[in-house]
Amino acid sequence: MSHSDTDATFGLGAMSYAEVPDYLQRMGPSWVAGAIAAGPATMASVLTAGATFGYSLLWIVVLSAVLGATAQYLAMRLGLLTEAGIVTVVERRLGDGWAWLLVVDVVLAAGLAQLVIMKTLADVSETVTGVDARIWGVAWAVILALGLAGRGYRFIEAFAKVLVAAVVVAFLASTFVVPVDPGAAAGGLVPRIPAGIDGALVAAGVLGGAVHVTLITMHSYTMRARRWGSGDYGLATFDVVASMLVAFGIYSLAIFLVAAGVLHSPTIDAGSLTAVTAAQSLGPLVGQYAKWLFLLGLWGAAASTLGGNTVVPPFLVADKLGWDTDVSDARYRGLLAVVALLSAGGAFLGGSFFPLLVLVLAFGLVGTPFAIVLVLYLLNDSSVVPERNSTAANLGGLALLVVAAVTAGSFVREQARAFVDGSFALGDLPAAIAADPVPGFVLAFAAVFAVAAGWLLVGALSRMVGTVTGNV
Repeated sequence: MSHSDTDATFGLGAMSYAEVPDYLQRMGPSWVAGAIAAGPATMASVLTAGATFGYSLLWIVVLSAVLGATAQYLAMRLGLLTEAGIVTVVERRLGDGWAWLLVVDVVLAAGLAQLVIMKTLADVSETVTGVDARIWGVAWAVILALGLAGRGYRFIEAFAKVLVAAVVVAFLASTFVVPVDPGAAAGGLVPRIPAGIDGALVAAGVLGGAVHVTLITMHSYTMRARRWGSGDYGLATFDVVASMLVAFGIYSLAIFLVAAGVLHSPTIDAGSLTAVTAAQSLGPLVGQYAKWLFLLGLWGAAASTLGGNTVVPPFLVADKLGWDTDVSDARYRGLLAVVALLSAGGAFLGGSFFPLLVLVLAFGLVGTPFAIVLVLYLLNDSSVVPERNSTAANLGGLALLVVAAVTAGSFVREQARAFVDGSFALGDLPAAIAADPVPGFVLAFAAVFAVAAGWLLVGALSRMVGTVTGNV
């Protein structure tokens, strides 16, 4: 089945609309990515954006859904046309070193997110029940390990569909009772990042919720779990559009508009927003029950995201080691259980989880341009895929890359500025890094993956030019 022509519209032409009822029953893999995207980190980032900057970042909230769907479409295309995990494809074409670099990128981004999401789930569980968050962290880790190791991917998929849909409906209902300022909202569609480290951090967090290295890399494995191949192109495209563009787009836009309309105040900054403060966004809808409704929604988002995020590092590590990426392989099953149990450590982290959620998304975005370039490189290599990537798909991928790189670059630049503004002598560098390791770690991480992405981009662009001229 050829998709060269339908790719001109990003695969939408491959969708048979008479089959939509069947698609609705069979869709699933992109909903796992959607469950992770529509999680507590995105909720925190979008709420913080609206509360801190009003409508100023509306443009990036809208763009995040479009670019998130674009990223998932490109990842979907690579997975369907190769019918292999992305690590295997990278190792075959580029070698062992590049494959391990991708694994490290994903494990760091997903691992840090896993700890903070578990902290969120444990802290909310403590607020709801009164039981210590650390006890909840251990309990949730055991439940997660047993559930994933026992039922595997289908356990995550079924859970994700229900909870993501419920959270979307809850916030969508709020938009009907919260006044929206049309003029201010229109002004928020003009691209700009508010000055300062908070503006760059929050913008990177919002975009990182939809365009994230974990979402891009996991897609080939979740489709393999459903045994989707090139014959399922229309279904897979529908899956991406329904979950990332529609469901995630409505979810993030509704939360943002509610936050901008209810919470925005000069006294709120990106580091001070808490779950209780954020719960006030639902006050116009449910009054005194706002706190509990918000906490339950946050709890559901955290639970579904935690399950989906847990499977990502085992997918890539198992693929790199040559194991099967399903629970029929005892080694993979054991790896799932280990990752789930290690996540209990997140419940022992200090501080408020709201700013930490924004930070982990921003950090994950830093390693995402590397994954985007990698996918574009492979999609334009005739020795990897049987069909050339269309010009439209390549242009969409390049636009995705530029926005992700610029937004991540703004965050990295502000981290560097904060690091330099410490005004320490060279001999004091080790002590400065020990006192606040985050900026130094972000800068080192960004430097490594920027060099890697730049190296691959040269090859990707040459192949894109060859695709346009018909020489590749």
